[in-house]
Amino acid sequence: MLLGLTLSACSSIQPAPPKSGPQAVRDRLAAAGDAPYSAELRAITQSGPRRLQLMEGRVNLNAPFTGHTTDTTEQYTEDVVITQQKVYRRATGTHGPWQEFPASAAKGGVPTDRLPQYVRLMLGHNASVHQDSEPMRVSARLTPKDVESVDRTVGGNLRPAITIDADAWIDNEGRVVRVHQKIHFASGPDIEATITFTDFKNAVPVNAPAPS
Repeated sequence: MLLGLTLSACSSIQPAPPKSGPQAVRDRLAAAGDAPYSAELRAITQSGPRRLQLMEGRVNLNAPFTGHTTDTTEQYTEDVVITQQKVYRRATGTHGPWQEFPASAAKGGVPTDRLPQYVRLMLGHNASVHQDSEPMRVSARLTPKDVESVDRTVGGNLRPAITIDADAWIDNEGRVVRVHQKIHFASGPDIEATITFTDFKNAVPVNAPAPS
């Protein structure tokens, strides 16, 4: 009789249902490690079928955004070194002096060094969570002012826009592996930006290039 009661009690205990919606995304972000890491970056900016910029390279994340990339536009191809203090640019294949810019010059329209905060911002603006995909996708409509609350410089870069349709993909380790933004303007065509992160490894050292 006791055995029967025990088995009956055990059978009535059901596993907790998996969390869904925004809480599932928050749990993934919370479970991610705090250690800086590096990833291969591929960022494409385009207007309709016309590609405006391609950026490729290895960058450090979960930390101040630093790294080595190559930027290609219709006008030029440049090697870029991004340190915490400055951005250095030089035409690919040349050996002349590097041009120096403030570190903020590396910031575009996505807060790459604050990606978890960016996703939490999306969750706070009626985000849709698509759990039928893996990595898990989050979608929300933002404004430049919204983005300013995460990164003032990036929000300022987006100021000409009226709204931004943003999507972010979060893998099962809590890393943001892709961001897509469709940026809408009061006049003029939309601009789309897609950043993808792959090949995750330990953080890499990034130093200012030696003087030419």
